[in-house]
Amino acid sequence: MAVSSIGASKLLVKAGGIGSQPSDLRRLSLSPVQISVRPRGHAPARRSVEVQASGNVFGSLFQVSTFGESHGGGVGCTISGCPPNVPISEADIQFELDRRRPGQSRITTPRKETDTCTIQSGVSDKGLTLGSPIHIFVPNTDQRGKDYSEMALAYRPSHADATYDFKYGIRAVQGGGRSSARETIGRVAAGAVAKKILKMLGTEVLAYVSQVHKVVLPDGVVDHETLTMEQIESNIVRCPDPEYAQKMIEAIDVVRVRGDSIGGVVTCIARNVPRGLGQPVFDKLEAELAKAMLSLPATKGFEFGSGFAGTFLMGSEHNDEFYVDPNGKIRTKTNRSGGIQGGISNGEIINMRIAFKPTATIGKKQYTVTRDREETELIARGRHDPCVVPRAVPMAEAMAALVLVNQLMAQKAQNELLPFTSPLQEPIPTVAPLNHV
Repeated sequence: MAVSSIGASKLLVKAGGIGSQPSDLRRLSLSPVQISVRPRGHAPARRSVEVQASGNVFGSLFQVSTFGESHGGGVGCTISGCPPNVPISEADIQFELDRRRPGQSRITTPRKETDTCTIQSGVSDKGLTLGSPIHIFVPNTDQRGKDYSEMALAYRPSHADATYDFKYGIRAVQGGGRSSARETIGRVAAGAVAKKILKMLGTEVLAYVSQVHKVVLPDGVVDHETLTMEQIESNIVRCPDPEYAQKMIEAIDVVRVRGDSIGGVVTCIARNVPRGLGQPVFDKLEAELAKAMLSLPATKGFEFGSGFAGTFLMGSEHNDEFYVDPNGKIRTKTNRSGGIQGGISNGEIINMRIAFKPTATIGKKQYTVTRDREETELIARGRHDPCVVPRAVPMAEAMAALVLVNQLMAQKAQNELLPFTSPLQEPIPTVAPLNHV
C-alpha cells in the first residue's frame, strides 16, 4: 500500500481492472491506494472518501473484469476467484457466445463475427479450472470503421456518444467502444463458467423473450417448472411459444426494412436455487440482480415476482401462503415474491423481467448536434440490431448466473463455516469428487 505523508484528508482509490491493464496499474489493483491531500491554508481534515474505479469489474468473490472495444483488436474477460476443478472447455463457452453473436439471423445485426473464443490461462490441459485467473479472448474480425465517419462529428440521439464525451472528453467513435454490445462478450463468456458451476450444484438459469414491442406473451403461457433450453432455442426470436414467436418475428421484420427499431422484455428464471442466498438491507438478492441486469446495454427497467403489477393487489391477494410439502419442506402456495423474500432466496423459482429500449442507432433521419454544438441532421450508418432482445437472452442468463455464484460462495463462507444451529438451515449442495486421470 502506498501512502503519502503530506496531509490528513485522504482519498482511498481501488484500481479495479485485472488482466487488461498495464503492469503498473495491475500492481495498483492488488491493494487500495491512499492519496492524502492537505488543502492550502486549512487545518488537517479527518475524513476518508473511497472511490471505486473504474466500473469494469463485476462481483466480489467470483470477480469478472471485461476489456476491449467494439472495433479494437478484440474483447474478452478475466475471471478471478473461480474455484478449482470445474470442468470447462472452449466449446462450453462457445455455445453461449454463439447464442449472443451478431449475424445469426435476419432479425439481428448483419455484422459477421464468428466470436471464436480462446482460453488463454486458468484451465489445465485436462480441462479443469486451476483456481488461478481465467483469461478468455475473442478477436474482432469484421470492423468497418468508415461506417462511423458521420458519428465522429454528430451525436446519435439516446446513445452514449454524448455522455462519454461529457465525462472523458474523448471516446472510441467506431462502434461505440465500450458502450457497444460487444462488451457483453466478456460477460457471456464468464457467465458460461458460472452456469457450469451452478449446473454442478443443480441450479439452472434460463431466459426467454416475453415481449417484442406490442406483442406480449400472456402470463401462464410458459411453464417455468418445465421450460427447457430447446424450447427457447427453437426459433430465432427465442420465445418458447411458437405462435407468439412468429408474431414477434413479424413485428421486427416490419421495422427492420424501414431502418427503425423496437424494444422488448426478457424474462429470466433460476430454478432450484438454494435457500438463504442474499444479505439483508443493502445487499439484498434482488438488489444485486437488479444492478447486474441494469448494467447491460439498452436496459430501461427491472422487476421481479409480481413487480409493478403487485401494486394493484391487496395484501390478502398478494401474500404467498406457506405450507409443508410431502418432503417436509416449507414452501409457498404461490410465488408472487419471485423466489425472494426479505432480500433472501426462499427456494422457489426466482423470476425477473428486464426491459430493453429500442436500439438507438437507426437508419432514419434524426435531429442532433455536433461536438462543436452545431445543430445538424444525422442518418446513422453501420450494422445494428432492429431489436436487441433476441441476443439479450444469453446476456441476462449470464448476469443472473454471475450474481448467484457470488452469492453461493458468500453463503458457503459465512454460514457454513460453523455447524448449523437450526434444522431450517440447509447446506449448499456438494459435488462428487472428480477422478483425476
